[in-house]
Amino acid sequence: MRQSQYTITSRDVHRHAMHRLLTHLRLPEASRRCPPAALLDVVLWAAARLTSLFAAALRLAQAPCPETVRKALLGSLPDPDELERRLNHALAADLPRALAGTRQPLACDLTLRPYHGEPQASEREVYRGKAKAGTTHFHAYATCYLALRGRRLTLAVTWVRKGEKLQDVLWRLLRQARRAGVRPRYLLLDRAFCSVDVIRYLQSARHPFLMPLPLRGRRPDHPDGPSGSRVFEAARSGWGAYTLTNSAGRRATVRVCVRCRNYAGQWGRSGRQRLVYAFWGLEPKSVEWVRQTYRRRFAIESSYRQMNQARVTTCTRSPAVRLFLVGVALILRNVWVWLHWQVLSRPRRGGRELRLGRLRFQALLGWLAQVAEERFGVMDATHADRPPSQAFAA
Repeated sequence: MRQSQYTITSRDVHRHAMHRLLTHLRLPEASRRCPPAALLDVVLWAAARLTSLFAAALRLAQAPCPETVRKALLGSLPDPDELERRLNHALAADLPRALAGTRQPLACDLTLRPYHGEPQASEREVYRGKAKAGTTHFHAYATCYLALRGRRLTLAVTWVRKGEKLQDVLWRLLRQARRAGVRPRYLLLDRAFCSVDVIRYLQSARHPFLMPLPLRGRRPDHPDGPSGSRVFEAARSGWGAYTLTNSAGRRATVRVCVRCRNYAGQWGRSGRQRLVYAFWGLEPKSVEWVRQTYRRRFAIESSYRQMNQARVTTCTRSPAVRLFLVGVALILRNVWVWLHWQVLSRPRRGGRELRLGRLRFQALLGWLAQVAEERFGVMDATHADRPPSQAFAA
């Protein structure tokens, strides 16, 4: 087995991550006591420990006080639109140059962060959705995602306001992906995007897509028979067409693929499973190709899981601060993907071999926290009203 000849250290990883953040976010020096580098070190420590900036400033012995960190962050951030542009520049910085000008399969989705407070300035700041974590109010973000030969990168992120049309959200994401040099060969979308307005937009923009078709109407066991899209619930594997109609009377026609298979004990279930997909602009080879192709979209869910492993907790009402913390988590994940592809992968004939065991994402976060602790030190004592000699054994 070929032996590794080089090593990377926590300081190497920290230097690269800080370079990405400082170069593209361009945070001004809002406080002499808390310059941008010190502020970002506190943010990285909080992201690694899944705690708040207040707790991080208290834990790091020589770090600026929590109030100084809070004011420095609020004074450094631009308006949400400009912040979004800077975050997207940082996300695109780790894209391979070979992707420039190419067409790739892209996945787009929404992630909702439960919110139990009041909006800061406008009702449009808080998104409304189905109940989750005891609330129907969320801060919502949409991302565009690329999965290619082991490189799973977030291309763009955008903040979704209340009442915003999903076709406008898709337009922003695809525009940013195009600026990064990647055009969609086809889009893999969640069922939430299966609406007349979104489909008509994608068809007019000539963007092929694949998404699940929501089943609505009478069920197959109804005395009058199935209706609406539920006619496909009783169909065999094969192809069809369906026309959606919205409340305004506008219509959109898509092709339909039905894939039937046995559960065979998967998820503790038995019987037949029918997967119904809506697509346009594609010429699938088989129904199994459709199922396997759509499975690639699930990688975006892994990006959200890893984002939550590096997302600083906060109770602030500021949408800019919340967008900043989500963006930093996504940037750190892109840094992790870049390191594995450019530095940690093993050269071999036929393509590089990724070896994720060399540096897990949580280990990378731990390295970043370690460098912050070396800079500021760690508070390992606290005040007490009784002498320790009376409470602890000698």
